[in-house]
Amino acid sequence: MTKEEFKELTRQPVLLDGAVGSNMLKAGMPRGSCTEKWLSEHKDLILALQKAYVEAGTQILYAPTFGANRISLKEHGLGEEVTEINRRLVEYAKEAADGRAYVAGDITTTGKILYFDDDYDDSDAYDNYSEQIQILVDAGVDLIVAETMISFDEATIALDACSNICDLPLICTMSVSSDGGIFYGGNLVNLAADLESLGIDAVGLNCSVAPSHLNSIVENIAARVSIPVVAKPNAGIPEIGPDGNALYNLTPEEFAQQMMDLYDCGARILGGCCGTNPDYIRALSTALDKHIHGMRPISEISSSIH
Repeated sequence: MTKEEFKELTRQPVLLDGAVGSNMLKAGMPRGSCTEKWLSEHKDLILALQKAYVEAGTQILYAPTFGANRISLKEHGLGEEVTEINRRLVEYAKEAADGRAYVAGDITTTGKILYFDDDYDDSDAYDNYSEQIQILVDAGVDLIVAETMISFDEATIALDACSNICDLPLICTMSVSSDGGIFYGGNLVNLAADLESLGIDAVGLNCSVAPSHLNSIVENIAARVSIPVVAKPNAGIPEIGPDGNALYNLTPEEFAQQMMDLYDCGARILGGCCGTNPDYIRALSTALDKHIHGMRPISEISSSIH
């Protein structure tokens, strides 16, 4: 996908997918395991989930390469498998998309803190992201998504690495508190324009909190940038159930209605994070169809993008 094609796609609302991790825990993934390695060994489960997202209306499907960078994989003794794991997970996502959705290479924070962890500086971060992004590009992704970023400095390094490697569209979403605060300093409302100046194609937030807590943040970001705003929040506020898994308090229909408020506040690329599943994306697609009078149905756009 070219940047111009992405710009054309986002002239209308675009649907992302929903959660992977919370669904795979329910499917039997051991808590504390390396998610990306486990997924690479359970093709049937991740393929079924991602196919269901496409059927629900997803137009941009995230390859589940989230934490498959060398630094994070090394914590599980898997650093040398970085190429194999990323390639395999992109292959699965492309098979699930089957030409009906674009596939995004997904990158995220390393879990280390720049300028605090002695073994992690700008050069380490740049090399880490460059390696994973190059693998994803070689594997044939359509765009790159840097999501759940919790440090502005680390995000800018990841975005710089991506810009130096490829010309693919680039989305950046930060994980923020209900006032827009970024975990390791700064506020996304104030920094969104700085992220745009780095040449990214869409900016916003994911994970974080419930959609209803984000209206003001999305509205203020939309007023400060000229690129599409992304909203991919959780399915409400979680509580820990007796089995140790997080239980989210919004039904698919409640989630979709709260997402319409975010649409009205300026979000144009919409999806779900923790606690969501294909039912949530389907409800979101239906709500958008009803909410936007005269717009071609999301389901028709999704089925004809390739």
